[in-house]
Amino acid sequence: MGEESLRLRKLLEHWIEHNDDHVARFWEAAEEAGKFGLKETSSNIRLAAEKGNEVSKHLRKAINSM
Repeated sequence: MGEESLRLRKLLEHWIEHNDDHVARFWEAAEEAGKFGLKETSSNIRLAAEKGNEVSKHLRKAINSM
């Protein structure tokens, strides 16, 4: 793997870690909103978390295709 490819791999790994941290916080916030009775808000945050999981999945696929 060349130096540029290695740099790209490290960048992708960083994005995955960063995104996964956000997704974890989204799940927490969705649960918190649900406890406050904010059902629609909770639902929308959960949808964002699910989309965030999809982002990480595609970034992992990008790494695996290198």
